[in-house]
Amino acid sequence: MADDPIGAAMESRPASRLLFIDNIRWSMILLVLSMHASDTYSPFGNWYYVDRQATGFATALFFGVYQSFLQAFFMAALFFIAGYFAAASFDRKGLATFVRDRLVRLGLPTLLFMFVIGPLTQYFLSQTWGKGGFGHQWLTHLEDGEWLSETGPMWFCAVLLLVSLLYGLIRRTGWCEPQLALRGWGIVLFSAAMAASAFAVRIAVHADASVFNVHPGDIPQYVLMFAAGSLGYRGNWMLGVAERSCIRWGLLALSLSAPLFAALVLFGGGLHGDTALYAGGVNLVSAGKCLWEALVCVGMGLVMLAVYRRRFDAQGPVAKWLSDNAFGVYLIHPPILIGFALLLHALPLFALTKALLLTMLAAIGSLAVSALLLRKSPLRAII
Repeated sequence: MADDPIGAAMESRPASRLLFIDNIRWSMILLVLSMHASDTYSPFGNWYYVDRQATGFATALFFGVYQSFLQAFFMAALFFIAGYFAAASFDRKGLATFVRDRLVRLGLPTLLFMFVIGPLTQYFLSQTWGKGGFGHQWLTHLEDGEWLSETGPMWFCAVLLLVSLLYGLIRRTGWCEPQLALRGWGIVLFSAAMAASAFAVRIAVHADASVFNVHPGDIPQYVLMFAAGSLGYRGNWMLGVAERSCIRWGLLALSLSAPLFAALVLFGGGLHGDTALYAGGVNLVSAGKCLWEALVCVGMGLVMLAVYRRRFDAQGPVAKWLSDNAFGVYLIHPPILIGFALLLHALPLFALTKALLLTMLAAIGSLAVSALLLRKSPLRAII
């Protein structure tokens, strides 16, 4: 369907080109830029470079709600799409070609970021790599193995590669997804499984742990959404599920998530700056947070499916350009976003204003670099 690494797991059925899926994909990647711009200025999140000023309660609350909301669904949506088209890809290619394709389209860009883009960003822009010269620091990180944890935003491709390889091995045993219709009881059970598995992992794994720069507590959501995508391909969910059903169940999930989120903020310690209970452990706050994330993930997924399928199943020149450059933006945006953040540092603007401005500048800059440089270079073959 698309000739980029994220699109490597997004090849459409030969009979139709699902343009609304392309549009969801580039929309989610622009939200990635928005998230990282928010990480730069908000009191929350983790990013290479932060420029955090004192913020009032309302600003901190907005950042907290916005970032939590995005985190609950936007990357999971990409895993669902990847799973959907991974099933089609394996059907056509078989294990060997499927694996080779994933290693090239997902593995090579990840290594490019880990060994080139990420180190240059950390040393020269965010200045989080120490001193002694770039070459010295690069060799030091290579020798001590720290490079394994420096996937940056390419954690998505690293995790997706591992999940795809696992999927390929399972399919190699002869197992194939059953043709399941998307039913209400299935949505309820799936949401419950997502919440329960995330809660269980966050009990067992410390909040500071990470695998490929992602917390293990988030991985159940991504694996389940990939699995749901592969089931969705076999059951033709993208085109076959009724719009009314998507809207009804999606809005129900989101409406249940709203009072739950309010309760988590009011009684979980967030209003007083105490976020320990949200991080995990055996407590009702962590369990409620996991349930809230599942409701938002499933609810937004269903609503987006209905809305994009009806309203955005077409591409003019601009949308096609955005789609063609989506992965290039994802790959190259960290140094560009940080560079603009450094330029904005001296401007006397509110944090929210800076975050919005930084998102726009990073999007424009990343799209320009992708279109004018990356896609005209030999890297075009893998992005």
